[in-house]
Amino acid sequence: MTRTALCSSSGGKDSMLALWHARARHLRLTTLLTMFDETGLRSRSHGVPRALMEAQARALGLDLVGPSAGWKDYETVFVQALDELRSRGIEVAVFGDIDLEPHREWEARVCRQAGLEHCLPLWQRNRLELARESIALGFKAIVVCVDSRFLADEFCGRRFDEAFIKDLPAGVDACGENGEFHTFVFDGPLFAQPVDFNLRGRSEYVAPAEFGSQRYCFANLE
Repeated sequence: MTRTALCSSSGGKDSMLALWHARARHLRLTTLLTMFDETGLRSRSHGVPRALMEAQARALGLDLVGPSAGWKDYETVFVQALDELRSRGIEVAVFGDIDLEPHREWEARVCRQAGLEHCLPLWQRNRLELARESIALGFKAIVVCVDSRFLADEFCGRRFDEAFIKDLPAGVDACGENGEFHTFVFDGPLFAQPVDFNLRGRSEYVAPAEFGSQRYCFANLE
C-alpha cells in the first residue's frame, strides 16, 4: 500500500535528493513542510523568500505548509504542524539528514509526538557521493548562505556544482552537513519548470549573542 508523506524541506539539495529517493520508495509525497522565521517572510536558517519557496513547491506539484517560529518555540510549532498534517492523512515524514545522530534523534522524537513514521532516505550515505549524485541527477542549486567560520563570502551566490566542490577548503564538507553552507534548488528532475529568481548581491548577518554572535553571509534572492 502506498503511504502518504510530507518532506521536511529547507528547499536545499539534500531535501530534494531525499524527496527523490522517497518517491523511489513509492511514498506518495503531497506536501513540503518548511519552517519560516518570525516574520513569515523568509525560510528559517536559509533565508529564502517565501515567494521562491512557494514557486519551488508549485514546480514540484506539492503543497507548501510554512509555519513561522523563533528558535525558542521551533519544536513546539513544528510538532503542531506535523500533528495537523497527520489529521489530513499524512503518515510519513521524510527528512534529508545524512549522519548527524542528534538530528535523527530529534526527528524521531517529534514524529513520535505527532504519531508519524520518520524516513531518512540519505541516512549513512557517503557525503561526497550524495553531493555528486544530486548534481548528476540534474538538480540545480545556488548557495544561499555560508558560515563565515568556514567559507569566504565569495562562495555565497555560487552554483552548487563540481567546480564549487573542487574549490571548497580542506575540512569543509561537500554537503555542508556541518552547517558550512546552505543551498536552494531551482530546477531538477522533479520540477515541471525552473524557479525564476534574481541574485541581488549579498548581505551580512550576525546572530544574537545568545546564539553565539556568529557571522553569516546570505545571498539576496528575489
